[in-house]
Amino acid sequence: MQQNSIKPSPRSTANAKRRGRGQSGGNYSGRGMKGQGSRSGSGVRGAFEGGQTPLVRRMPKLKGFKNAQREFFIPLNLDQISEKFSEGETVDVKTLKEKNIIKKAGKIKLLGDGELKVKVTIVADSASASAIKKAEKAGATLTIPGKKEKTTRAQKSVKHSKKDA
Repeated sequence: MQQNSIKPSPRSTANAKRRGRGQSGGNYSGRGMKGQGSRSGSGVRGAFEGGQTPLVRRMPKLKGFKNAQREFFIPLNLDQISEKFSEGETVDVKTLKEKNIIKKAGKIKLLGDGELKVKVTIVADSASASAIKKAEKAGATLTIPGKKEKTTRAQKSVKHSKKDA
């Protein structure tokens, strides 16, 4: 087989229509008789809808922007933990999915709605101040990975005075 002998199979290709080659006068070459489309250089832009208000202009305009780096937190209330977990269990994303409290994995924010009645170990990405207080009151251990311990002004002044001495 040589490259110059390769041909398509019979009837797999059709000849293109040769427009505008007929007798002068009686042929419009598929453009119709009159109007914008029959003129040379004619045509309408892509979004033109024949004078009707285009889809682009019918759509509502929204203000602002969407932040691509936004962090989504799945809310988790203390009463949800009390209902589904027993003493000594670990509450994290994996166990929450197993017990069908959350549908998909993500960052968990612990909220202080309800009362915590069991001593559990809670691993959450964030927690509200009321949730932290109630968890400590119930005797649960709350760990927030990546969170630095907050130091008060009094603690900072003690640190600075130790450096000077």
